[in-house]
Amino acid sequence: MTSYALFLGCTIPARQPHYELSARKAMAKLGVELVDLEGVTCCAPPPVQSIDLETSLIVAAYNICLAEEADLNIVTLCTGCFESLAVANNILKENVMLRTRVNGVLSCLGKEFKGKKEVRHYLQVLLNDVGLNYLRRSVVKPLKSLRVAAFSGCHLLRPSKLLRFDDPERPRIFDTLIEALGAESVWYRNKLKCCGGLLRGYADDVALAIARDKIVNAAHAGADCIATLCPFCFLTLDLGQVLIKSTYKEEYDMPIIHYTELLSLSLGIDPKELALEFHKVKIDKVLDKIGLNLP
Repeated sequence: MTSYALFLGCTIPARQPHYELSARKAMAKLGVELVDLEGVTCCAPPPVQSIDLETSLIVAAYNICLAEEADLNIVTLCTGCFESLAVANNILKENVMLRTRVNGVLSCLGKEFKGKKEVRHYLQVLLNDVGLNYLRRSVVKPLKSLRVAAFSGCHLLRPSKLLRFDDPERPRIFDTLIEALGAESVWYRNKLKCCGGLLRGYADDVALAIARDKIVNAAHAGADCIATLCPFCFLTLDLGQVLIKSTYKEEYDMPIIHYTELLSLSLGIDPKELALEFHKVKIDKVLDKIGLNLP
């Protein structure tokens, strides 16, 4: 059995337990063990990098050290965590001077970054460890009638030279993994454009306008739902529709659903086991379209 250290970050355990739940259940079905590490901290997300890069590298490297000590590669769900940890891992492997300075600080905690492990996003584990063929064979409830607007967010693809995930201008991995479940991944206007989430709390009106644009474009493309990977994108587009209704007097009722939830449903996991009540915009019409329902 393939094993990974699961890095959940801060937002998922605090606000989106349904994301964690569906990710764990799906990987268990597919034969991948997710191991919890003791003592993990915040990943030092991308905004921290812009304030003090070296400090962010130290915090990220501390978490990577825990995985190295457990002799496990890391898998993340949050794309912000993926960006933080993968960037730190690659920079410190390649920059001896920075690695020496970072390890000087880590030594005070009895840690040393050795650069022996990899940081993977959940999608990479599905693609490279599980494999598309096995994934397709494992689907027991194909999502054949579902039209999905894929939204990977910003931090999965850039900085592309350090993350090495997909083509940042013409990404296909997320679409391919949606289609592996039997659904259709639909193109929509400004598909790669930010959701506006990182502007919340600073320029709420601008953030909401950007989120609205994303939802409107997906609706115009005939999508039944928007599939997300980032907990902040999910929050911005799901809760955002409540704010759009009160601000713009518009109601789109566009379900926002994490890819791991779609994956779990396609693998035959009972929707009652997935804590779907955490969605602000109910996903009943998605369930109805694929022949499932909640009591």
